[in-house]
Amino acid sequence: MCLDCGKSFVRRSDLVRHQAIHTGERPHECLDCGKSFIRKSDLAKHQAIHTGERPHMCLDCGKSFTRRSSLLQHQGIHRGENPHKCLDCGKSFIWRSDLVKHQVFHRGERLHECLDCGKSFIQRSDLVKHQTIHTGERPHKCLNCGKSFIRRADLVKHEVLHTGERPYKCLDCAKSFIWRSDLVNHQATHTGERPHKCLDCGKSFIRRSALVNHQALHTGERPHKCLVCGKSFIWRSDLVKHQAFHTGVRSHKCLVCGKSFIRRSDLVKHQRIHTGERPHKCVDCGKSFKQRSDLAKHQRIHTGERPHKCVDCGKSFIRRSALVLHQRIHTGENPRKCLDCGKSFIRGSELRGAASPHSLRLPLLPAPSAFRQHH
Repeated sequence: MCLDCGKSFVRRSDLVRHQAIHTGERPHECLDCGKSFIRKSDLAKHQAIHTGERPHMCLDCGKSFTRRSSLLQHQGIHRGENPHKCLDCGKSFIWRSDLVKHQVFHRGERLHECLDCGKSFIQRSDLVKHQTIHTGERPHKCLNCGKSFIRRADLVKHEVLHTGERPYKCLDCAKSFIWRSDLVNHQATHTGERPHKCLDCGKSFIRRSALVNHQALHTGERPHKCLVCGKSFIWRSDLVKHQAFHTGVRSHKCLVCGKSFIRRSDLVKHQRIHTGERPHKCVDCGKSFKQRSDLAKHQRIHTGERPHKCVDCGKSFIRRSALVLHQRIHTGENPRKCLDCGKSFIRGSELRGAASPHSLRLPLLPAPSAFRQHH
């Protein structure tokens, strides 16, 4: 048993490794980049990043992996095997380690605390990712475009943008994905399954990340702050996207018309203009949408759901943007200003409507006396 947190282990070696979390000791250092690890095996796995070696190849599709464990996990995709089942919610996993991580969500344990800001995490890997916010470290660099990432997994995901590979195919609609996790999330649109439920308001989500994002609406927490303008965000990924507006970098280019975008997601949405694709269909009325978020908003017409409530008067709205506009009635905020007369408006549409008298001004004609002199 660990004397610091009370956690118990079958093997003493596991206890020794666990105690390093409390002591902060990382005796195994990489000679290439200086990064340190608790276990020698983790160092060996890390060093493959520098050598580029991928000795473990899948015989089904030819894909290669740094670690044999990653190969075994990948092969479960071809077999469709998920042997490790959660007794609490019935969700199944290829790896037992993934099941163990998942079960912590049911217990709510947060053993991994950041020494810089005190924030706690269920998984140590989440703590490690979080700590890069304080250090600014981005050790994983793309050799194609030079972009750097906090996590190697994010680099691998990014590199597929250069190769165009989408190995994970949906058997229901033939749509393909870069990541298996994206395929799993997508398949929930066919099954309608939403296993992640908010305990505060009862709303359910396909992905746990969406639930975590949603819960910040109840807590109001926005830990990721832009150093340029001071704007804060719930997710660091949103901060990174926001910072691109300051730098002006538009790395995602449409091959059809040449238009460039700050975010890849915006490029994907834009490309549907060319393809006409509307992949998100309402099961109630058959109407299709380009974006899933538009489908979600539309479905509230059928369900009558109005999740965005005004704390001042209790009025509820289908869309958050409508709530934001409504709240200006209470705050008196009129952010849309007419440059011609200085009058301010709550909505941009009101400003455009009021601008018509200015735009319809007739040009001044010459005085009658001046007209006669020329003729």
